[in-house]
Order: sequence, then C-alpha cells, then structure tokens
Amino acid sequence: MATFELYRRSSIGMCLTETLDEMVSSGTLSPELAIQVLMQFDKSMTEALETQVKSKVSIKGHLHTYRFCDNVWTFILQDATFKSEDCHDQVKRVKIVACDSKLLTQ
Repeated sequence: MATFELYRRSSIGMCLTETLDEMVSSGTLSPELAIQVLMQFDKSMTEALETQVKSKVSIKGHLHTYRFCDNVWTFILQDATFKSEDCHDQVKRVKIVACDSKLLTQ
C-alpha cells in the first residue's frame, strides 16, 4: 500500500517526528526504527481516514491563494466557515492540501 507523507505535517505528525528525533538523539531508538515508525504512521493515517471517517463537512470562505503542483492542490482560505451536522465553526485562515487518492494505486 502506497501512502502520502503529508500527514507528517499535521499536529500529531509533527509531535511524533519531534519525539522520534529526541529518541534518536538520546540513543534510545535507532534511526532505522524511527523511519519505520514514520512509515507505519503514514499507512495508519491513510487507512484510518479511508475507513473510519464518515462525516462530511462543507467549507465556505474567501479564496486567498490556490496552487496545483505535482498533482497536489493547495488552497488558502480566509474567514472560512466549516459546517457539519453537529457543528458550525469559523476560522480566520486555513490551509487545505488535497491529493488524488488514485495516485496511491499507481
């Protein structure tokens, strides 16, 4: 199963990376094992988002910037509103990165 590494830029991914770096620096963990942990994290995040997330959200906002590079869309929205069945949240600025999941099967 191929995966994207973009989930490493999420809050939980950044914390995991920092923790692994500290463990490698202190000699608690080998660099090879740290890489294997990150690869498993990529697989687990991809699988969890595909199988466990069922809710839908609509997003409205002012499009500040958009970009399409290497089959990855990046959108920067300002004054965005997120609506789902349960909640309604507003944020001042949000960055959305979208990749085509069909690229994983190639």
